Amino acid sequence: MLVQEAPKLIGLVAKESGVPIKTIRYYEELGLLTASGRTEGGFRLFDSEVLARLSFIKRAQSLGLSLLEIKEFLDVHDEGDLPCEQIKVKLQDKVGAIDEQIQQLLILRQELSGLLSGWQMTPEQSESTICPIIEQS
Repeated sequence: MLVQEAPKLIGLVAKESGVPIKTIRYYEELGLLTASGRTEGGFRLFDSEVLARLSFIKRAQSLGLSLLEIKEFLDVHDEGDLPCEQIKVKLQDKVGAIDEQIQQLLILRQELSGLLSGWQMTPEQSESTICPIIEQS
């Protein structure tokens, strides 16, 4: 028989998860977390499963997923399904976007290297020119 853990105060959840109280409140406001109730003093109480959700949220964010995307995954989970296929598609999209960024950065790097290779130590000064090296196209 599983023993049901007592609900945790938001401060304890923050301490155990490393997520600030303000962030936990924000996640609740967005629907990523749900408090199981409140104390007589009005403090939020959370079931122990909140730590696993917070861990998932932090890991998903570290992979570049937005809170909106994470909410979609958690909604699928809360309906009793695994959101792995949806996550796979999003991660494939992220890889594609990173590949595109890499290409753009390589082009920028090449342009900057070209500018630097032709750098003149004492460019001619004129009132309308700020820096002739950058202003050349």
